[in-house]
Amino acid sequence: MIRVACVGITVMDRIYYVEGLPTEGGKYVAKRYTEVGGGPAATAAVAAAKLGAQVDFIGRVGDDDTGNSLLAELESLGVNTRYTRRYAGAKSSQSAVIVDAKGERIIVNYPSPDLLHDADWLNEIDFSQWDVVLADVRWHEGAKRAFTLARRAGVMTVLDGDVTPQDISELVALSDHAAFSEPGLTRLTGIKDTVSALKKSQMLTNGHVYVTRGSEGCDWLDDNVFRHQPGFPVEVVDTTGAGDVFHGALAFSLAGGTPVEEAVRFASGVAALKCTRPGGRAGIPDCDQTRSFLSLFV
Repeated sequence: MIRVACVGITVMDRIYYVEGLPTEGGKYVAKRYTEVGGGPAATAAVAAAKLGAQVDFIGRVGDDDTGNSLLAELESLGVNTRYTRRYAGAKSSQSAVIVDAKGERIIVNYPSPDLLHDADWLNEIDFSQWDVVLADVRWHEGAKRAFTLARRAGVMTVLDGDVTPQDISELVALSDHAAFSEPGLTRLTGIKDTVSALKKSQMLTNGHVYVTRGSEGCDWLDDNVFRHQPGFPVEVVDTTGAGDVFHGALAFSLAGGTPVEEAVRFASGVAALKCTRPGGRAGIPDCDQTRSFLSLFV
């Protein structure tokens, strides 16, 4: 069984479904509302577990009702939370997510200031027990410490390079695989052209670099040669969590020894299927469902 650790944040997504995304101030009425756990690393962990991996989530929550719900949901979805730290008297993080009829969304995130950034406690964890360690950039110190410990143990590292105010160059340098969102890649490199931005990011690491582009698919460099995996056509209901699911599936596939091109195709299929159901986690397929879906595009 493939063993995966996902390091980063977990948040409660409070999702409002509306006809069209707000374009100006005013009052809007939601057609539907739901609450579900989110956060890049946590949702990637759920994806890897659904695909059949043994998964640990390493992160921080408060000791409030939201924290209780977040951990209970992860455990119910097959993710171990034994290495998640709870902070006494702290509020957990949460997001307001507004989703329109086309499945596009706006996210307003509240990262709880009660959750300490310190990651020295990760030194107590034996990172050699995993085949791959994935980290998001929202807990910078946690990602840096986890990747340092993983590399020391000879364990593969995968970075979810989404947009963040901090400079993530040192995290990219510690990554065997760095998969960026388009805004994340632009923020890192200062370049909007995808090929040029990927080539600049490649200068920071000896590993592989990728960029996810939503329905357009995924681009990456293979020995400095530009490669592209088209997106798969599906009836989109909700794109929330699609990037997170892609990263979880990519880490799972690469840890199983799958070549990069096949791993990108597999992860793209998993992310596409996720978008056919509401919420960030409900539509995540298992391996059999993914292979069946991909067989339609041979």
